[in-house]
Amino acid sequence: MVNQAKRAGRDNIILALLSWLVVSPVHAAELRRFDVAGDNSDLRDKLRTSLLVSNAVDEPEATPRSILAAAQADYGRLLRVLYANGYYSGTIQIRLDGREASDMPTFALPNQIDSIAIRVNPGPLFRFGAAEISPLAPASRPPEEFRTGAVARSTVLQDTVDTTVSDWRNAGHAKVKLVDQQLSANHSARTLSARLRFAPGPQVRFGELRQMTPSAVRAERIQNIAGLPTGEVFSPEEKANAAKRLRRTGAFSSVALSEAETLGPGDRMDIELELVDEKPHRFGFGAEISSFEGLALSGFWLHRNLFGGAERLRIGGEVTGIAGQTSGIDYSLDVRLDIPAAFRSDIDAFVFAQTAYEDEPTYRSWKTSIGGGVLRTFSDELTVELGLALRYSETNDSFGKRQFFLLTFPTETIWDKRDDKLNPTSGFYLKAEATPFAEMDGSVAGLRFLADGRAYRSLDEDQNYVLAGRLQIGSVFGAGLASLPPDYLFYSGGGGTVRGQPYQSLDVDLGGGNRSGGKAFLGASTELRAAVTDTIGVVGFVDAGYIGSDGLLDSSGEWHAGAGLGLRYNTGIGPLRLDVAAPISGSTGDGVQFYIGIGQAF
Repeated sequence: MVNQAKRAGRDNIILALLSWLVVSPVHAAELRRFDVAGDNSDLRDKLRTSLLVSNAVDEPEATPRSILAAAQADYGRLLRVLYANGYYSGTIQIRLDGREASDMPTFALPNQIDSIAIRVNPGPLFRFGAAEISPLAPASRPPEEFRTGAVARSTVLQDTVDTTVSDWRNAGHAKVKLVDQQLSANHSARTLSARLRFAPGPQVRFGELRQMTPSAVRAERIQNIAGLPTGEVFSPEEKANAAKRLRRTGAFSSVALSEAETLGPGDRMDIELELVDEKPHRFGFGAEISSFEGLALSGFWLHRNLFGGAERLRIGGEVTGIAGQTSGIDYSLDVRLDIPAAFRSDIDAFVFAQTAYEDEPTYRSWKTSIGGGVLRTFSDELTVELGLALRYSETNDSFGKRQFFLLTFPTETIWDKRDDKLNPTSGFYLKAEATPFAEMDGSVAGLRFLADGRAYRSLDEDQNYVLAGRLQIGSVFGAGLASLPPDYLFYSGGGGTVRGQPYQSLDVDLGGGNRSGGKAFLGASTELRAAVTDTIGVVGFVDAGYIGSDGLLDSSGEWHAGAGLGLRYNTGIGPLRLDVAAPISGSTGDGVQFYIGIGQAF
């Protein structure tokens, strides 16, 4: 019994000591001094920012070993900052409890480190003495900062090498090399002399595109889509464009182009291609809800590489107006097949079919259309689409029951310079649609035009505040209201035009309780977006809309506007959006409306 009591007492003491060790705070080291000789505050900030040891001591589980490792790494980091700013004779001291970190043994450390003191003496500023490059590519010049008398920053040297290599490669010399570099520092004169010599090699021409990995896409179609200009002078831009064309099809999850090590006859260089196929199927869905318009659901199914030529079949559907207050439920179904490089590498072909039933506040319509066209890609930002389609519809509106059978020529141009399509903070987006149309019996002909422009500007360097603006302009030419399909006309109000105003509440009053869309539309929106945290943001916005029965800003038109506040929660697929708005002018609505969706409003 006595032995058991002793063991129990001993165990309690051990447990108490372990508990004290667990709950007691870990002694933390402290960066007590950081001195930089001289009065260059910009250099001091750069040196301070580069430190690893200051972050290491803030770690909850920092140990003497981790602090020492960070301190020893900081010698090189601080030295690189000095070189990058033109200081080549500096001295660096990093002391841990008074001992130089570089002299401390890794495996014989003290139990704790209390203080860290860092002193940097940059020494004198160096400037370029000799600054020579040979040879230069035709019509190229070295960077302005690489000259005698300029501050001899190491970053300037690297930029000079990179620029010279890039200039030679752009001139077709794909195998250019830096073959000699002579760098010498004169400490008494405080100069750094740099002599760089390059071997451009021959001007190279594109050889064959050699596929190194298998793919479900046929080899000849891969060649056609890539569009590598075999036989032409090598160009890094053309090589990059070939990879972009392949990625743009969506048929590949990975595309990598590499240059052959050796040149073939006639200084031709083959390009080796490695591909990884994307999964053949993809599907997606979306949802948006408004207190007035109701619930909207959309989804699509995508089949990649339908016939073995990277063709893309997309079937999409949408149901809107569920539990809405203004009209019935709308349904739509569309099918589109895209054929990449149908005519040449940057010109795709497409065929499509669409059908839809719309139960809107001023009309009901069933319509269907079939057609096709071509899509020309001029760059990553600019595309133009030209089409030809037949369109049949049956409508019932204020003008009675009508049928339309139209031949249309839809065109679309998109110029997209946004930095982020889901949550842009800078750049702009412009989409212009023009659709000439004619009745098959020759009774009516005209043109429908709609442009949508958006611009974004960050108001601070951290992009915490973003000003966004949107302008929409639409008009129909060549036919009167009674001769046009109601979905060719324009309405204002709701989530896509003026938040706070009821859906399609601004239209044209025909008298006698009859209403119609207008032939002219002007919409303007502005938002101020502010980031509260990394994931949460707030938005203030004002929207305005105009509808005219004939032309833009004619005397028959009317305006209305709405304003409100929004909340954003950033996710990996774009921000979740909640907007609350109310009318501020016009007679088309009252009360508060709310809108929930994915992505910014524009």
